[in-house]
Amino acid sequence: MSKVSPLVDSLIEAFQCLPGVGPKSAQRMVLHLLERNKNAGLILANTLSQALENVDKCINCRIFTEASICSICSNEKRNKNQICVVESVSDVFAIEQSSQFSGNYFILHGHLSPIDDIGPDELALEKLFSRAKLNETEEIILATNSTLEGETTSHYIYDNLKDIPTLKITKLARGVPLGGELEYVDRGTIMHAFTGRQDLKIEE
Repeated sequence: MSKVSPLVDSLIEAFQCLPGVGPKSAQRMVLHLLERNKNAGLILANTLSQALENVDKCINCRIFTEASICSICSNEKRNKNQICVVESVSDVFAIEQSSQFSGNYFILHGHLSPIDDIGPDELALEKLFSRAKLNETEEIILATNSTLEGETTSHYIYDNLKDIPTLKITKLARGVPLGGELEYVDRGTIMHAFTGRQDLKIEE
């Protein structure tokens, strides 16, 4: 720390809560705001405060939103018969940029990980299962990451839904590399993955 200003030191430390931001990066950000762009700093502080106070999760898909139901779930042009299950909100951003999917989502906000005490309750899987059992739901697309935890989560969801005769359960196919995370996959690859998704019930 600089040992010059307690407030500056506290601000540098606060910035380090962000992923990938260490002491040096945090110091550069803080000094930039204080030296060159105080107005931007005030806008940042105000916007961050409003977002933290007002943004919560959509009651349907669990994406971040200020309203009880997000703009995707309330969009009548979306295909409500399809639900794409992803691990994070950043995965939704990646899929939306591909313009390949026009259905709805369910965000897990993580994956099953007993070692981290993350089980079905933490991922709100009962809410997903309840949605999947509604008559309007025709297809569940499992778009969890191609990691060990992501695959485990995908299998757990499949095992709990496979006995619903009218429900089609698919999984993203070609293009998504083994061990890869969806948010880092390019738009074209995501398009191919959705186009070539596999029906898991047929594979059994």
